[in-house]
Amino acid sequence: MHRYFERSLPTPSVRLVVLAGMGGLLAIACLRLLTDSAHLALIMAPFGATCVLLFAAPASPFSQPINVVGGHFAASLVGLLMRLWLPDEWWALAFAVGLAIAVMVALRVTHPPAGANPLVVFAADPGFLFLVFPVLSGSIVLVILASFFHRLSGQAYPQGSGK
Repeated sequence: MHRYFERSLPTPSVRLVVLAGMGGLLAIACLRLLTDSAHLALIMAPFGATCVLLFAAPASPFSQPINVVGGHFAASLVGLLMRLWLPDEWWALAFAVGLAIAVMVALRVTHPPAGANPLVVFAADPGFLFLVFPVLSGSIVLVILASFFHRLSGQAYPQGSGK
């Protein structure tokens, strides 16, 4: 039973704790300010979880730009198509999430927060413009903000493949 409560992450430095929190704070603040000033939706709930990866685990494969943008796009597209073709039933929602995960894995753009996108789509029932505002625009802005933030803080992002 002990292994269920054992922490596998190393103890973070105070610097990492502060930078992770500040990165998320600044990124969501920027998205909200841009949303308000441009009168365009650039923010959605899964972007909070995206910020966890971008600012607390920027070296993770799930945090890389192609995963952030591609994962959100693929999962949202699956959600929109399933919402269009399937009834608003529990099994359709479950199918959409499972299919979104499978598509992200197959395309090698897995981004765990994007697994929530079909849930957002079924709850809000947006049109296909949702793919542009907030999905593509918001995820691209987050990647740009993370790139600048990590450059200023001296942390490497995005990670290169080494090829």
